[in-house]
Amino acid sequence: MRRRVLAFICGLCIAPALFAGVVHVDAQSEVERLQAEIAEKNDRLADIEAEIAQFEAALNEVGAEKETLQKAINQLDLERKKIQADIAYTENRISSTDLEINKLTLEINDTERTIGRSEEAIKEILRTMYTAENDSMIELLLRNDNLAEAWDEFESLETVKNSMRAKVQELSDLKLALETKREENTEKRSSLVQLKDQYSDQNSILANNRANTSELLSATQNEEATYQAMLREREAAREQLLQEVRNIESELQFILDPNTIPTPGTAVFRWPLDSVRITQYFGYTKFALSGAYSGNAHNGVDFGAPVGTKIYAPLTGTIRNVGNTDLVPGCYSWGQWLLIDHPNGLSSMFAHLSATAVQPGQKVKTGDVVGYVGNTGYSTGPHLHYTLYVTDAVQVMRFNEFKSVTGCGAALSPFAAVEGYMDPLDFLPAI
Repeated sequence: MRRRVLAFICGLCIAPALFAGVVHVDAQSEVERLQAEIAEKNDRLADIEAEIAQFEAALNEVGAEKETLQKAINQLDLERKKIQADIAYTENRISSTDLEINKLTLEINDTERTIGRSEEAIKEILRTMYTAENDSMIELLLRNDNLAEAWDEFESLETVKNSMRAKVQELSDLKLALETKREENTEKRSSLVQLKDQYSDQNSILANNRANTSELLSATQNEEATYQAMLREREAAREQLLQEVRNIESELQFILDPNTIPTPGTAVFRWPLDSVRITQYFGYTKFALSGAYSGNAHNGVDFGAPVGTKIYAPLTGTIRNVGNTDLVPGCYSWGQWLLIDHPNGLSSMFAHLSATAVQPGQKVKTGDVVGYVGNTGYSTGPHLHYTLYVTDAVQVMRFNEFKSVTGCGAALSPFAAVEGYMDPLDFLPAI
């Protein structure tokens, strides 16, 4: 009996790998190889980020130039290169995430094997301990030649018990580590799905850019005079549309109850972009008073950003609707837009998007990608327009539901009484 107990003690000492959860040599080698590939991908990501920053700087420079046909063509060309860089960045992120998933899978499989071996070893030791513990002290004395040998055997049993406690704790720690790795793997796979959706969105934006370039060159036949005439027609159509919207919204009635929304000055939202550059403020701005909106106030905040820049949900909420007024020819309005209802009584509307990444009814969390900056609808350049409504005040309807003759026909759009508009900056963090 004593020899059997001592043999188990020796086994515990010379085979700690059964319990420590170390990775096997082959698995470890593969994990190291994947880790090296991930590091290489991360280096490539840093290079692409530098390229994207250069394109963004060039786009800002072009955006400040006078509105000409050549400027429009140069801008589309730069946007295309920047979007291609964005796509390359996403491709590398997808590849890197794939590698990380493979690495985690290897580690999970190896940990599961180690847990299996550890459990079997512990079961065997428990069976031995159970047999040993059924022996009384008298039986120990009778089995041994003297008291000293009996006492040695008793101490050996106590050593096994203490070792068992330690090994059971190690096994518990190993299982906890396994659960952590499983959670990491789940998160990585979720991230991969989002990246693949983003990759698809960015390719759609690239296709739109190419179509817009072809359309511009076809419509103008590369003539500056033709391009300027197009701009004047768009401006006239925009003025007519603004008047339509003002007439519609003047008929809407709403009385704001301040208790239903957060107190202005409270930062309840995050910024919808990573980099904040405000190009137009809410209200009676200098640009608005210059006649840009026929002397009316600007109903949102504009953020300058290149086409394809990711837009984030400023707070959790539900997508009430998405729309694209460009589907109706001659409707120089929001272009692609989306509306999020937040649980705090406010609703965010983003407009002039190049693509939306959400569907009506979808739940979003703070920081989720909901769309991409664009230059759709009536826009004087790539930017994000952010209108903030009181949720109870805004409704989404078609223009022809308000009036039969309209420049936008069946195009969907948010509408609200003047009292239903809020300044987004009153609820965003300080710059």
